Amino acid sequence: MGTAFVLWPRFVYNTVLLVLPRHREMDDMHLRFAHISKMFPGVHALDAVSFGVEQGSVHAVVGENGAGKSTLLKILCGVYRPDAGSIELAGIEQRFHAPLDAFKAGIAVIHQELNLVPEMSVAENMFLGHMPSRLGWLDRRAMQGAARVQLAALEEEISPQTKVGALPIAQRQMLEIAKALMRNASVLAFDEPTSSLSAREVAKLFSIIRRLREQGKAILYVSHRMEEIFDLCDAVTVLRDGRHVETFSSTQGLTRETIVNRMVGRDITDIFHYSPRQTGGPALELEQVTGPGLSAPVSLRVAQGEILGVFGLVGAGRTELLKLAYGAARKRSGTVRVAGRPVSITRPGHAIRAGVMLCPEDRKKEGIVPVRSVLENINLSARRLGSFLGCVINERWEWRNASAHVRQLRVKTPSLRQLAMNLSGGNQQKVVLARWLSEEVKVILLDEPTRGIDVGAKSEIYSIMYDLAASGAGVVMVSSDLPEVLGVADRIVVMRQGAVAGELSRAEATQEACLHLALPRQSMVN
Repeated sequence: MGTAFVLWPRFVYNTVLLVLPRHREMDDMHLRFAHISKMFPGVHALDAVSFGVEQGSVHAVVGENGAGKSTLLKILCGVYRPDAGSIELAGIEQRFHAPLDAFKAGIAVIHQELNLVPEMSVAENMFLGHMPSRLGWLDRRAMQGAARVQLAALEEEISPQTKVGALPIAQRQMLEIAKALMRNASVLAFDEPTSSLSAREVAKLFSIIRRLREQGKAILYVSHRMEEIFDLCDAVTVLRDGRHVETFSSTQGLTRETIVNRMVGRDITDIFHYSPRQTGGPALELEQVTGPGLSAPVSLRVAQGEILGVFGLVGAGRTELLKLAYGAARKRSGTVRVAGRPVSITRPGHAIRAGVMLCPEDRKKEGIVPVRSVLENINLSARRLGSFLGCVINERWEWRNASAHVRQLRVKTPSLRQLAMNLSGGNQQKVVLARWLSEEVKVILLDEPTRGIDVGAKSEIYSIMYDLAASGAGVVMVSSDLPEVLGVADRIVVMRQGAVAGELSRAEATQEACLHLALPRQSMVN
């Protein structure tokens, strides 16, 4: 055993050090952005942004979608090069020509959009770009051993040999975090790291970040969740439209309202702005539906003009239920009715023809086509409606259709020719919604519709939901953000471990009542 440890390379030793509490002599290392600017065609993404991050601190970066946060992080990790300005580490100017340069300088960024290779194993993804070798050969034993140590430090029971494609999105998020921590960087940046994590995993992540702060790391933390900022962060920088608005050196005495006001340039007192509306007959009915991800038959009903919230913890079966209703997964048994009529939905095309649309949780992987334009993404499904004889594309119709929905939903894009991958998360979500508004929507299924979206864009997404409901559509919204479900839904169905645990009217629904239904029975006993 001793010999095997000696043969393990230095990265294993660094990993073990990260797991163990340690106290090292603090140096004056810090991170500083100095007048960073970045232009894209038609977009000034960053305009002379300057602020610093102290060593041994957690520094929040907040702003609306499109404020420049992701661009700043991509410059930090070497994906983009700034048009002007510089990055300084410990007072020394850095020039990153590629991500490898930033990696060698001790910078690790955990991006919101996961950068993993599904066909490779967990261990291979963790060491991608710096695979360990011994005598010129890949050292799989060392790689898997080091991966196992790091995963154990995160309390994740994942085999290093498991293919990443087989993992749920929450475990993939934790794997991204493990990959960054494996490198023992001196600067770490987290971009919406809790968007796919359960409450238990969030608590675990916060514990890790606090430990890293004690070790003297400089940590950037991007999040739209205000409670996380006040719970975790020492300082806050606000960006708006690519410009630095203000940096608060402490969160003491700082209020949520102040941050939101700086972010959007106006006061937003109630982002939900809920009001009741009249409902009609049944829009969607699921009767005794069974299938992958469900542990018991599920029955539910949403009326025309109603917003039904579906709440549950990670793994409760919410996403699986929506995919069964949409035909993205094959149900084993049960009946689906749309507007009171039984329909056979075995694939998404059947659902779309029946008027049932889905905005998936992972919009980058399943919602948009990143390398195609806004124009093409919006017309992807409805193209048949404007085509000649069902086969000849009507470019004039497509341009009018996309332009109308971009204006209606206020999609921020320099052009309809802009690639969807270059839009912010909130605008990508609007593009997916615009696609379905081109159809005759009877039911819209929204899976985490505001995941990774700022407070201003959230308010706009809610307005779109209300408009759809007011037009007579049935709206089913899955969300792990409990205040959001309570603020938007007319009625709430709570799922637990693949089954419906209960149903609450808006008047009955409280955080305590929803959590009581959502928590696993063993957790309630403990």
